[in-house]
Amino acid sequence: MSHDLFEAARGAMAFAHAPYSKFPVGAAIRAEDGKVYTGANIENLSFPQGWCAEPTAISAMIMAGAKKIVEMAVIAEKLPLCPPCGGCRQKISEFASKDTKIYLCDEVGVKKTMTMEELLPFSFETELG
Repeated sequence: MSHDLFEAARGAMAFAHAPYSKFPVGAAIRAEDGKVYTGANIENLSFPQGWCAEPTAISAMIMAGAKKIVEMAVIAEKLPLCPPCGGCRQKISEFASKDTKIYLCDEVGVKKTMTMEELLPFSFETELG
């Protein structure tokens, strides 16, 4: 099941707009509705004021009406097993559970699977979370 997320994340990475960092990233989310939502990093001249791939995918998911990340794959062209940055980890946790699987990929597939709890232990939470 994770292979289709890898393919979707790799496909999304092709749409990255990374002229400043030269570091394309793609992400794919399977939401609770069963659909896959993708995103790529989108930079602008006021670097680093762009969007990472993960929140771009989250935005697509939210705008389609889904609210929960069931699993997610992340791939970077120049760094195998590239994990989400710290800010993205908190953004992902807003829509994920502690058991949500996060797949870290290289150019051929999923190479490491982590849970959200492993990726972001002791995450910021309130009674709303």
